[in-house]
Amino acid sequence: MSLAANLTELLNPVVTRAGFVLEEVTVTPVGKRRLVSVVIDRENSNPSLDEVTVVSKEISVILDTYSQMGEMPFTLEVTTPGVDRPLTLPRHWKKNIGRLVKITPKQGDKFIGRISEVSENQVKLELEKELLTVDLGDVSRAQIEVEFNRKEVK
Repeated sequence: MSLAANLTELLNPVVTRAGFVLEEVTVTPVGKRRLVSVVIDRENSNPSLDEVTVVSKEISVILDTYSQMGEMPFTLEVTTPGVDRPLTLPRHWKKNIGRLVKITPKQGDKFIGRISEVSENQVKLELEKELLTVDLGDVSRAQIEVEFNRKEVK
C-alpha cells in the first residue's frame, strides 16, 4: 500500500470526527522534502479558514508521530477543494445548489446552467428559458462557473 493510501486510512477517522469529509491525500517529492497535501470538505457547506486550521493542527500532530513518514522532512498542506475542482459526487452538486455550472456531457455540446435540485442520480438545471434534468452518469465533466457580479433575484 502506498504512503498516500496509508495516510488516507490513518487520517480519515480524525477528519470525520472533526465534521469533515476527507477528499484526497497526496504525497509529492519536492527536492529533499515531501509535500503532504490533505484536501478536506464538508457535506453541505464550505469549511472556514479557522476550521481548516484546527483540523490541520490535529493532522500535524498525527503525522509528526507516524513512523511510516520516516526521517525525510515534509511540509503539510491542508486545503479545501478549489472552485476549479470538478463536481464528481452527488454531494459536490448538492453543496453548490444555486450556482452556475459548466457541463461537458458524454455526448453533445457543453452548456451552462444553474443547479436547482439534486438527487443521487440526477441534477435539475435552470437554463436561460427552460428547466433541464440531467443524469449524472451522462456528465463527462462539470465545473462551477465563478460569478463576480451576480444579481440576486427577489
